[in-house]
Amino acid sequence: MTGAYGGAVTSPLPYGSWPTPITSELVVAAAVRLDDVRPDGRGGVVWGEGRAAEGGRTQLVHRAADGAVTELLGEGANARSAVHEYGGGAWWVHEGVLWYVDWADQRLRRLDPGGEPVVLTPDPAVPRGDRYADGDVAPDGTWLVCVREHHPREHAPASEVVNEVVRLDAREPSEPQVLVTGPDFVAAPRLSPDATRLAFVSWDHPSMPWDDTVLTVRDLATGVDTVVAGGPGESVGEPVWQVDRSLHFLSDRTGWWNLYRWSPDDGVTPLVVLDAEIGLPAWQLAGARHATVGDRVVVARSSQGFDALAVRDADGTVTELDTPFTAIRSVRADGEDGVVCVAGSPTAEPGVHRIALAGTVTTLRPPRDLGLDPATIAVPEPMTFPSTDPSGAPREAHALYYPPAGEGPADARPPLLVVIHGGPTGAAAPVLNLGLQYWTSRGFGVVDVDHGGSTGYGRAYREQLRGAWGIVDVADCLAAARALADAGRVDPARLAIRGGSAGGFTTLAALAREDTPFSAGADHFGVADLEALAQETHKFESRYLDGLVGPYPPARDVYVERSPITHVDRLATPLIVLQGDEDAIVPPNQSEMIVDALRRRGVPVAYLLFPGEQHGFRRAENIRRALDAELAFYARMFGFALPPGEDIAPVEVEVG
Repeated sequence: MTGAYGGAVTSPLPYGSWPTPITSELVVAAAVRLDDVRPDGRGGVVWGEGRAAEGGRTQLVHRAADGAVTELLGEGANARSAVHEYGGGAWWVHEGVLWYVDWADQRLRRLDPGGEPVVLTPDPAVPRGDRYADGDVAPDGTWLVCVREHHPREHAPASEVVNEVVRLDAREPSEPQVLVTGPDFVAAPRLSPDATRLAFVSWDHPSMPWDDTVLTVRDLATGVDTVVAGGPGESVGEPVWQVDRSLHFLSDRTGWWNLYRWSPDDGVTPLVVLDAEIGLPAWQLAGARHATVGDRVVVARSSQGFDALAVRDADGTVTELDTPFTAIRSVRADGEDGVVCVAGSPTAEPGVHRIALAGTVTTLRPPRDLGLDPATIAVPEPMTFPSTDPSGAPREAHALYYPPAGEGPADARPPLLVVIHGGPTGAAAPVLNLGLQYWTSRGFGVVDVDHGGSTGYGRAYREQLRGAWGIVDVADCLAAARALADAGRVDPARLAIRGGSAGGFTTLAALAREDTPFSAGADHFGVADLEALAQETHKFESRYLDGLVGPYPPARDVYVERSPITHVDRLATPLIVLQGDEDAIVPPNQSEMIVDALRRRGVPVAYLLFPGEQHGFRRAENIRRALDAELAFYARMFGFALPPGEDIAPVEVEVG
């Protein structure tokens, strides 16, 4: 075995207690979330950096054509939108000019090169009552369109929130002019090259954007709408106008999110059709998985959990580019010979890269130089394993398995951490994630489960969760753990499960079973009471459970039956619960219900409430505390010592 610090270990320590350079301090040190990248129209690029060390705020960074790098936002400014609560599309750029939404007030600002921000949108009567995102600028730079989400009063119920496409003066303050209203949701407003037509995506409750959406083109002079694609059973998105006034967009009409072209003369024709996913579920606005470069088209496609870039030549031939990247986002054309994107691999965190169609990769914003011995990094193994559907019939599920980064005592097997992504339509990402390597470098095996309902395996796999949330996902997590235990790769007596948000629900549901194989769990802001979630959550997800569980209130009995809080009498597994006190998606009372129930039953439970955090932790000190507290909890439950030298504080565990 190679030790965590690069030396040979002659007397391996017990699994879980290995010393490692991947401490919680390293996890957050200079850590950033790269949220998007866009060419500036002048040979440079702009990208967003979510910085844990700065309270999780998003700074916008400009790299000029000569390589000079400049931070664009002043101290405290935070380019982040609250539309749909998950945001996305909080900034855009045109010919060197930047527009962005500040998190504090959700108003839209313009920033000229070398200038000061100018607020363009009115001060709403309700603080943060008007939220903006996902904009597009007219070719002459004089006006723009974007999504506006209007909240008429504080804590307005979902039924009162209105989502519209509005038009604004791009240069100075103006009153927004409503262009599109009526649908429950709108996204991706995009202006044609001559600014005479507007493409936009819309959908209505109870659909989510990966269920049923419609792509419409409106003639701005006449107001006449043309439905391009979409409707029941089809998810469309990411419209991008072409210089010939045709429109490229994604559709899953074949069962996979593939690329199509529409023109008024020819209608819809396929461009890139693969048994692979080009699209991603639109939890956030302004996704970009395809770009036109000259007479060629570049797409990011996902197959069996791994991304790659593919190029369609003018003759229709599709070939894959040879790059090291396995997780790719924000693909945007950059000149006539390449694209820029945010991309990473199993051994490198995401960075900003320019990829020429000839295959050359130029790194514009490198990932952190972690200085790690390669032996410290666990590389994922694709895993397909047997599971069952709600009727008990056999089916297959998928995961990425990360073995411990070394070998422990010959007479022992490692503990296993089953990780469940959010969504639940998300997916495991095969990219270096220090928050995951934190565990493998200490001697844990980690399996990142792509349960039924996950993205990356086609619409049919995604829809396996329809009406079956809390059943199919739970079955797959149990099956993954048992498959690894049966294969002798992990210790069946030390199986743990963790998840956040929707993954937190799956964690709780997996533990609230008499046959659960897990002996510990970690719930990160998870759902304990489905009925409470259906009644309390924000507009974007207020009808999401119609598809995952059933319509509410007609299916109330199913909500009650599926809720972990209903089955607290079965909860006998020690649990640590981590929650942000400003979470509008899964409010703190959800976590507190399960904690109180465990306390009453005398089940060991630890509860950490983080002030100032929303849905997911963004502040460095809270990310560190959450990781270390979870490790301390497992150490206590599984009986291993914490690595010396890290000064990890014990976690308070209540028993009765």
